[in-house]
Amino acid sequence: MPNNEKLKIGVDIGGTNLKFGIVNREGKILAKCSYKFNKTISSTEVVKGLGIEINKFLVTNKIDKKDISGIGIGCPGSIDSTKGICDYSNNLKFNNVPLVDLIEKTTGLKAKAANDANVACLGEARFGSGKNYQNIVFLTLGTGVGGGLVLNGKLYEGKDGKGAELGHSIIELNGRKCTCGRRGCLETYASATALIKDTKEAMKKHPESHLWNYVENDIDKVGAKTAFSVASEGDKTAIEVVNNFIYYLGEGILNFINIFKPDIVLLGGGVSYQGDSLINPLNEYIKKAHYGFGDSPKVSVAVASLGNDAGIIGASCLID
Repeated sequence: MPNNEKLKIGVDIGGTNLKFGIVNREGKILAKCSYKFNKTISSTEVVKGLGIEINKFLVTNKIDKKDISGIGIGCPGSIDSTKGICDYSNNLKFNNVPLVDLIEKTTGLKAKAANDANVACLGEARFGSGKNYQNIVFLTLGTGVGGGLVLNGKLYEGKDGKGAELGHSIIELNGRKCTCGRRGCLETYASATALIKDTKEAMKKHPESHLWNYVENDIDKVGAKTAFSVASEGDKTAIEVVNNFIYYLGEGILNFINIFKPDIVLLGGGVSYQGDSLINPLNEYIKKAHYGFGDSPKVSVAVASLGNDAGIIGASCLID
C-alpha cells in the first residue's frame, strides 16, 4: 500500500446483489466483491453475513484492518444516517435493521450508512460526472427510482438522513400503486421495473410488433433496453413505449429542475445505459417544457459516469 495510505470500504446493498470494494483516496476501487442477495434468511443474518464476507475478503487480499479507516454502507430505503439504521426498505423487506451496529460488531471497523442513491450522488459529485458542479440532482433508474441531492457542494439528506426521496414524488394523481403504499409515484412510471411492465403490456396489445421478434417470442426475456432497441428500428409500438417513458421521466425531472434549479441532472441505474437514446429526447423535452426557460439558467441532463461502481465509491465517501 503506497505512502501508508488509509483505505476505505464501500458497500452497495442492492435488490439482487451485495457488493463491496476497497477504495483509495482518489476514488479508485482497488479490489471488489459481489455476491447474490440471499432472500431466504433474515435481514439481520444478511447484514452479519456481509460483515463476515468483508472479513474474508480482507484476509484473501492480505489487507490489514489497521489500514482501513472505515466502512461506508449504501442501502435502499428509509435510512436514519444519524443512527445507522435502515428503518424501512420496501424493495428489500428490511425493517428496523441496525446496519452500522451489526457491521461494526462483525468486522471491528467503524461504519456509517446512508441511502444508496444519496451515496451514489455523493460519489458522482466527488469523482464522477458531477465533480465540477455545486448543485446536482441525481436519479437512479433501476428497480425503483432513487434520488440524491448535492446542494451548494454538500450532500443534502434532510432530517435524519431521510430526505431526497425523489422517486416517491407524485407524478400522476391516483395513479399506479407503489410499493411504498402511495399511488402515482415517479418510480411506478420511470423505473426499469415500470419500463419492463409497460413494454410487456404493449406487446400483449400489439402481437404484430417487432418487440416479439426481439425477445424470440418469449415475453419473459423483456428487459429495460428492449423497447429502446426496437424503437431504434422504427417499430411504432416500441416508439410509443419509449415516448411515454420519456414523458413521465421528463415531467419528474422538470419538477426537480423548477424546485432546485441545479447545475445538472445526472441519471444512473440500468435504464441510463441507453445513453443518447435516452438523454437526447429528454433534453429536447425539457427544453420545450421548462418553465421560464428563456429567462432561466439552462439545466441539462447527462448520464452519470461511475456506472455500477457509483454505489461502492459513493459509500466509501461517507468515511472521512
